[in-house]
Amino acid sequence: MIDPATADRVLAVYPMLRELPAPVLAEMVASATHMKVPPNAMMFDESQPCMGYPLLLAGSARVVKASPNGRELHLYYVEPGEACILTSSCLLGRSNYQARCMVQDALDLVVLPPATFRLLFSTLDSFRVHVLGRFSERMADLLQLVAAVTFQKLDQRLAAALAAKASPIQTTHQALADELGSLREIVSRLLKNFADQGWVRLGRERIEVVDPGALRRLATL
Repeated sequence: MIDPATADRVLAVYPMLRELPAPVLAEMVASATHMKVPPNAMMFDESQPCMGYPLLLAGSARVVKASPNGRELHLYYVEPGEACILTSSCLLGRSNYQARCMVQDALDLVVLPPATFRLLFSTLDSFRVHVLGRFSERMADLLQLVAAVTFQKLDQRLAAALAAKASPIQTTHQALADELGSLREIVSRLLKNFADQGWVRLGRERIEVVDPGALRRLATL
């Protein structure tokens, strides 16, 4: 059970839940668990069963597909107020996870048991629209990812990723490599090439985009 203050935070971040009938809302509050998870912790791994549905109140998580050799392909982030489509899919399909979720920034979240999630999904139209709407958005994102991985070279994908972020970018070469499903050494070499051309300036865990137009032109070649 979560306390009233936490319940109020959940309703503020997921306002569609305010529409729940009082008995269903009371059941949600009674069955939910409040959790805090530190950065870099694993929320779930491939082949694990789904134990509950997360409602993120603060922080962020990163869902990746891992290969046997340890390389990872970034699929999507989950932020407060959003739905994790992989978790939704596993709960609705009663299947195991097919990817891995790592905590990016320390998480403050409430976890609903599978039965409570299914009750909300069947009871509340706006919650169902919220979950299915996120499915639609993520599907479009994942199709773009498939196209990028299949048809674009790594330097184009890196240029597109840098151009899409607000400068200066606080990140590491390893984090960018993980996001692109590549190796840190290759990403570092490409970043140095971008810096040599005057497109970016590199610092410690910091990248300043100097010429976003050049990056966008490379990305669309």
